[in-house]
Amino acid sequence: MTTPSTATAHQSAPDRLRDLHPGWFASVMGTGILAVTTHNNPGGLAATESIAHGGAALLAVLAYLFAGVLVVAYASRWARHTHIALAEFRHPVKGAMHATLPGGLLVLAVMTAVVGPGFVGDGVTAALVAVLGAVGGVLALVMAVAFGMSLFAGEPQAPMINGGWFIPPVVTIIIPMTLTPLVPHVSDDVAGLLIAAGYAFYGMGFMLYLLTVGIVYDRLILHPLPPAPLAPSLWIGLGPVGVGAVAPLILARAGTSLWGESAAAVETVTRVASTALWGFGLWWLAVAVALLLRYRRAGVMTFNLGWWAFVFPLGAYTLATLTIGRAWGSATIEAIGVLLWLGLLGAWAVVVGRSVGAMRSGQIWRAA
Repeated sequence: MTTPSTATAHQSAPDRLRDLHPGWFASVMGTGILAVTTHNNPGGLAATESIAHGGAALLAVLAYLFAGVLVVAYASRWARHTHIALAEFRHPVKGAMHATLPGGLLVLAVMTAVVGPGFVGDGVTAALVAVLGAVGGVLALVMAVAFGMSLFAGEPQAPMINGGWFIPPVVTIIIPMTLTPLVPHVSDDVAGLLIAAGYAFYGMGFMLYLLTVGIVYDRLILHPLPPAPLAPSLWIGLGPVGVGAVAPLILARAGTSLWGESAAAVETVTRVASTALWGFGLWWLAVAVALLLRYRRAGVMTFNLGWWAFVFPLGAYTLATLTIGRAWGSATIEAIGVLLWLGLLGAWAVVVGRSVGAMRSGQIWRAA
């Protein structure tokens, strides 16, 4: 007699394509943000800079390999199993996970802007960032609107509300970080337009985050905690906080020539606002850890693809910590960033290892 686990392990390639989970691109987001934070050389020691840059380059190659395979797989699935993909997109849990696709492309753009110049030159880097940012940005907007409409037209129940709903907002907030690297390569008029567009996208994504965090907060207070498989999704709330703290700092720096005599004031106000948001992230991180420990005490958490939710959000918050620490010249905040980076590296290694093991056993191919 064939058991379910055996059947899953011997699942055919067409079945695996049909059941491909929509959240797989979270692996690209997680690997890409680890490359960015590693390239930033947490701790700022001159002795570790070359190692950090080399490690970031290897991670960048991995991120591009993951993305290449997944783009083909996603496109094939939408072409061959359109009705299944559309049904999942309308689902209140799986629907938001489709936004990891544009999220992955946008993180690749950010990663390329950081790691690329030292390996492929400024011109190629700018071209890659422009293409990835344009495709990822358009898809991010389409999916954010479509997922929002699916919630408005449907009737999701409170137990279906989960941290995955943060994915469309955080993906939109990433868009400004793909525009600022292009500013040095365009005319002043176009540069001004890019900066203005960056603030517009930031406002769009951050307002969506504020609306979503209120819904999730109410759900956690007024209803039982989400089931264990959705526990990692609560960490996704760190993503918008981390990116939301970094993006204004990057926009303010990129627009220095536009601010004129107000440049110093813009930088100061931005640094204060970003630090305040970063402070809220400390609370969210503490709550996320406490809830994770609560789930662990209640029983063993079985691995699923949702574990990638531990990686990118923590990476985004780590990047914010390092950026803010250096903006203030604070060794203490920098040290916190180093600790977070070590946690990020450990989380990435664990999730990659568990993902490989689950692929070999066939467990990962279950779409549920």
